[in-house]
Amino acid sequence: MAQGIKRLGMPIAALFGLALVGLVGTSWFLNRDALRSAVEAQIRGVTGLELVVNGPIDVSVFPGSYVSFHNVGLKGADTIGPALQVDVLTANLRLLPLLLRRFEIADVMMLRPHIRVVRDSAGESNWTPFVETIAKTMTPGAENQVSFSEIRIQDGELNYQDGTNNISEQLGDIDLSLAWPSISRSFAATGQFDWRGERVDGSISASDFVALLSGDRSGLKARLASAPLKVAFDGTVANRTSLMMEGTATMDSPSLRNALRWMGQAPPGGGGGFGRFALKARANVVGGSVALTNVNVELDGNVAEGVMTYANNGRQTLQATLAAGNLDFTPYISTFRLLASGQRDWNRQLFDLSSLSSTDLDMRLSAAKVTVGPSKLGRTAFGANLRGGALALSVGEAQMYGGIAKGSFAIARSDAVADVRAQFQFTDVDLQACASELFGITKLSGRGNLNVSLTASGSSPFGLASSLDGTATLNGHDGAIAGFNVEQLLRRLEKRPLSGGGNFRSGSTPYDNLSVSVKFADGVATADDIHVVSPAAKIALTGTASVPSREYDLKGVASLTSASAGGTAFDLPFVIQGPWDDPLIFPDPESLIRRSPASAPLLDAVKDRKTRDAVRSVIERFTGGAARPDAAAGAPGNAPATAAENAKSN
Repeated sequence: MAQGIKRLGMPIAALFGLALVGLVGTSWFLNRDALRSAVEAQIRGVTGLELVVNGPIDVSVFPGSYVSFHNVGLKGADTIGPALQVDVLTANLRLLPLLLRRFEIADVMMLRPHIRVVRDSAGESNWTPFVETIAKTMTPGAENQVSFSEIRIQDGELNYQDGTNNISEQLGDIDLSLAWPSISRSFAATGQFDWRGERVDGSISASDFVALLSGDRSGLKARLASAPLKVAFDGTVANRTSLMMEGTATMDSPSLRNALRWMGQAPPGGGGGFGRFALKARANVVGGSVALTNVNVELDGNVAEGVMTYANNGRQTLQATLAAGNLDFTPYISTFRLLASGQRDWNRQLFDLSSLSSTDLDMRLSAAKVTVGPSKLGRTAFGANLRGGALALSVGEAQMYGGIAKGSFAIARSDAVADVRAQFQFTDVDLQACASELFGITKLSGRGNLNVSLTASGSSPFGLASSLDGTATLNGHDGAIAGFNVEQLLRRLEKRPLSGGGNFRSGSTPYDNLSVSVKFADGVATADDIHVVSPAAKIALTGTASVPSREYDLKGVASLTSASAGGTAFDLPFVIQGPWDDPLIFPDPESLIRRSPASAPLLDAVKDRKTRDAVRSVIERFTGGAARPDAAAGAPGNAPATAAENAKSN
């Protein structure tokens, strides 16, 4: 057996030795000029590009069989300047044909190539002739059949110019391998490149390379992966008159805001939200339009399903109809603060309105539950439309504050100024939650209906508050106003007008019906009709409230009903002044003085005004009241402070 193997090995060794001797002999007698010319002719015949050699040429047959061209340019017959310039282009040769004095390229390696792609207004590029030529040469039976099936690119650079759409892109440090096996019709490209400061891994494969080059339908799988964004597609592609793709598309990003910024898109204003993002859908691409069906999209933990359409025909347009279970919009409003950090003054930070002009949006969204900061909404359907820098939000119906909310909200951009218009109707809502979250008023409870129609213009929340115009009406029932008990106060003061303020700012006033009508003009709310009705008392109020300073200046009359007063009417004028969240409420002192049998004659007996004011001031120290605003005009703010101090001392 061993002898048989030995006898077989001798001829094989002799054959290899003969081949080696033949290869060495070939390297001695090879016509290098003919080899170079043959390689140039093959590259020209396959690519349709003229090979321009500006540097030395290295030819090697043994131990490696290759031809290396230095400082090479490849250009089409009708193009200006080289479409491809390579520092070193190496064509590796097939060994067996070389022994037979035939020169066939096995593969091509390009070191530091500089690729230039220029697209004209008709959509053609300087590489269109190359694509058309290689499509012909790859067709079975072609005259200049492609002999090599692999191209490797090392440390390359690509520059893309599209003057029509004003696009300029550059890819650097390209390491890429292109392969189209001769035994199949497939094509594959894998490698890496740098784009906008990020390393991108990519792969693409086509089931029918000839069809792909010819614009006919071909199966396509593509994947791009980078730190900001991962994109994958699996489907078919064709490009006869325009690009057409159909298949499954997926996208994934740890931060959509960073991904948009990386792709050169302006992210939405503010710094909140637009983090974790994932999308999977059935995609249909026609030209610059993308239609997505069976969409499953996730953004910041919010998951929705539906359909989407994206178009980029000079201006980006996004349309979507989505349905979700739970939505949380808190991240998107977290950086938008109406009030400053002190919670007393409006925020004066300027709005960032840049995101209103970059994209057109038309969205319809429905959800079973919605969270917006502290607000919890039930089933909600709303729409958003952004066009030409104007954003319009419409709420078809939302279960909110225990009732139903409908309305619209619009923002139009004018330079750095926001023009705002809001119209809302709240039906049978919880007034405590509604007034607290919308207006910062925490003293009101009950249920009721609220209608708001407001307009404002400004570059900050404070600017909007200072220019507020419009109307608001409120009709409430079965609630209470916290901070004072009108019935208890009136009964005490009816019996003892000079008994002092006591616990005037404690307790609450229940009501059966509440009616409020307010008009806004330049940030000032004027109340001409405020009525509070309870079984034991009535309250009527008029006056103003400053929206920019968030302060009340109201006057009113509290009355015991005739039944609770034993058939005798008892009216008490009072004043409400101070901040919205903690106003001062105090009775009119002159009214109390005149109701006292002991002090009223004394006050009437003093005819001199200075003396009368001094007497009144002394009496007020006992009553806990405050001077009228006109009497205290010389020292604004002193009367409320005195009333508060007296209330505490009593």
